[in-house]
Amino acid sequence: MSDTCLFCRIVRKEIPAKIVLENEHVVAFRDIDPKAPTHVLVVPREHVESLDTATDATMLGNLVLAAAEIARAEGIVGGGYRTVMNCGADAGQSVYHVHLHLLGGRRLAWPPG
Repeated sequence: MSDTCLFCRIVRKEIPAKIVLENEHVVAFRDIDPKAPTHVLVVPREHVESLDTATDATMLGNLVLAAAEIARAEGIVGGGYRTVMNCGADAGQSVYHVHLHLLGGRRLAWPPG
């Protein structure tokens, strides 16, 4: 883990977050600037900068499976939900620790911004 990475610090519980799911693979918490009624970030416990540098398919699969579990728990499966992984500054990645956004609870437009 990185000493300065915001998400690594949340995983280590050095910074408070509203955690909605935690297991041996991931930590998921509410986004502090939500873009939908349900907006949860799912991060791996290990530090990987971005999807572009990720090499572990199991780790990436754990993010997606955790998002689906959270969507069921949040009650947003019936209406639908979206998962998003931003990769790089032009795509909107602002924290360089690979993470998945889970968004739902309202109609989501397509294409996104």
